[in-house]
Amino acid sequence: MGGEIPQSFGQLKSMSVMELRDNAWEGIVTEAHLANLSSLREISIGRFSGNVSLKFDISSDWTPPFVLKYVKIQGCNLGPKFPSFLRNQTDLERIIINFAGISDVIPDWFLEMDLELHELDVAYNQLSGRVPNSLRFKSDSNVDLSSNNFEGPLPLWSSNLTTLYLRDNKFSGPIPKNIGTAMPFMTDMDISRNRLNGTIPFSIGNMEALTTFVVSSNYLNGEIPDFWASMPMLYIVDMSNNTLSGKIPASIGYLLGLKFLVLSTNNLSGKLPPSLRNCTELASLDLGDNKLSGKIPPWIGSKMSSLLILRLRNNSFTGTFPSQICNLSVLHILDVSKNNLSGEIPACVGNLTGFKTEFTSEHTALYQGRLQVVAKGRLLQYDSILYLVNSVDLSSNSFSGGIPAEITALFRLGTLNLSMNQLTGEIPPTIGRFERIETLDLSMNGLSGPIPPSMVSLTFLNHLNLSYNNLSGPIPRGNQFETLNVDPTIYEGNSFLCGFPLSAKCYRPEIAPFPGVNAGGSDDDKDELERVWLFISTGMGFFVGFWGVCGSLVIKKRWRDLYFNYVDRLINRIVDYLNCR
Repeated sequence: MGGEIPQSFGQLKSMSVMELRDNAWEGIVTEAHLANLSSLREISIGRFSGNVSLKFDISSDWTPPFVLKYVKIQGCNLGPKFPSFLRNQTDLERIIINFAGISDVIPDWFLEMDLELHELDVAYNQLSGRVPNSLRFKSDSNVDLSSNNFEGPLPLWSSNLTTLYLRDNKFSGPIPKNIGTAMPFMTDMDISRNRLNGTIPFSIGNMEALTTFVVSSNYLNGEIPDFWASMPMLYIVDMSNNTLSGKIPASIGYLLGLKFLVLSTNNLSGKLPPSLRNCTELASLDLGDNKLSGKIPPWIGSKMSSLLILRLRNNSFTGTFPSQICNLSVLHILDVSKNNLSGEIPACVGNLTGFKTEFTSEHTALYQGRLQVVAKGRLLQYDSILYLVNSVDLSSNSFSGGIPAEITALFRLGTLNLSMNQLTGEIPPTIGRFERIETLDLSMNGLSGPIPPSMVSLTFLNHLNLSYNNLSGPIPRGNQFETLNVDPTIYEGNSFLCGFPLSAKCYRPEIAPFPGVNAGGSDDDKDELERVWLFISTGMGFFVGFWGVCGSLVIKKRWRDLYFNYVDRLINRIVDYLNCR
C-alpha cells in the first residue's frame, strides 16, 4: 500500500496493534491521526530504508492517550529531536527507530523513565553524546546503536544483554577489561569503526555463546589473545584494520564452524598455523596487508572447499603457487599480489569454475563485511555487491613462464592483473574468450609477439595496461580499442608496437580483424593508404603499357616485321648523319 494515511484512521478506538510497515507511505502524521487510539499498544510503521517520505509533525507537549509496549518506526522523519510523545510511555519494552533523522542526544527524561527493555534499536540516525551505563535490560535483550555519532567510553550494561551493535560511532578508549564477565551471554558483538584503543581483553573468552565478533577499523594493538577454544560457536571473526601484532594463535583452529576470518591490515607475522586447516567451513579468508611469511599452505585448496574469497595480498609469502588452490570450485576472488611468489602460473587455474558461475543477489548472505579489491587501476572497496566481483590478482610477484592459455576459460572473470612479474612468451590468442572482463593489466613483464586481434572482442574492457613489455606489430582497432587508445601510455615501453595512438606508423595497411568491424582511422592512416594505392597503380600502369606494346609485337608477325624495319631505317639514318659531320 501507499499514499497518505487518512486522519479517519485515528477513529479506530479499539485498535491495539497498528501494523503499517513495509509500505510506501507519504505525507504527514499529526496528533489527529493518533488522538483517539486509546487502546493502542503496538505501533509498527515505515520500512527499513533511508528513503524518507513520511513525516511526523507532533507537538512536543502533546500527551498521547495510549500506553505503548512496542514502537517500531523506520524510514520516517521524526527528527531532529528525540520523539517527545514517548515521554510518558513507561511500559515500553521494545524501541526500534531507524532512519528517522534524529540528531539529538538521548534526553534526560528518557533515562528518568527507568525502562527495562528487551530491545533498543536507534541505528542509522545522528544521535550524539555519551551513552549512560544506567540503561536496564531484560534477559535475551538486544541493543543496536550503530551508525550514529555517540562518543565516550564503551557502555557496560547488565549480563542480560545478548546482542550488541555499536559500529560506526565515535566511541573511544579501551574495551573494558571485564566486558566478558559483565556480559557473558553475548552472542553477537560488533564494535567496529570506532576509535577504540588498547588490547583485546582476555575476558572476551568467557563469552562462550559468541557467534559474531567484529572489532575492525579501530586502533587496537597488542597480540591476538589465545582464547578461541572456549568459543566454538563463532562463525564471524573480523579484527581487520587495526595494529595487532604477533602470530595468528593456533586455537583459532578450534573454530570448526568458522565462515569468515578477516585479519587484514594489521602487523601480524609468522607462518599460518597448521591448525587453521580444521576450519573447513570457511567462505572468506582475508589475511592481506600483514607481514605473514612462509609458503602458501596447499591445504587451503584441499581442505577449504567452500572458499569464495582468498585474499593474501601484501605479505611475504614465498615459494610457488600451490596447484591445490585450483580445487576451489566456488572461488571467485583470488588475490595473492605483492608477495615473493615464483615459478610458473599453473595451467590448472582454468579449473576455477567459480569464475564461470554467475552469482546473484540471493547469495548476499554468503558475504560479510567489506573487501578491498584492485580494479580499474585503483583500490576499490566492496561490501553489499561482493557477489558481483570476479577477480584474479597475481601482480607484484616473480612468476615466470608464459600466461597459461587455460586461464582464458574463466569467461566470467572481471579483473585479471598479472602485472609486475617476469612472464614471457606471447599473450594467448584465445584471450578474446574473456567476455566479461573489465580490467586487464599485463604491464611490466617480458611478454612478446603481437597483441592478439581477438582482444577487439572484449567489449566490456574499460581498463587496459600492456606497458613495458616486448610486444610488437600493429595495435588492434575497433570496439573498445577506439576508447582505450585515447591513452598512449597503456602501450609505452614496447619499442616495436606501431599504429594509433603511438607515433610509430605501421608500413602496411591495417585490416579490421573481423568482418564488419569499423577500423576507423586518422589522417595519418589515410596518407598511408594513399601511398599504398600509388604503388599499386604505378605497377598496374607499367604492366599495361609494357604488354600493350610488346604483346602486340609478339602476337602479330606483320607488325613485328614493320616495327623492326622501321628501327633499322632509323639506325641507318642516324649513322649516315654522323658520318657526314
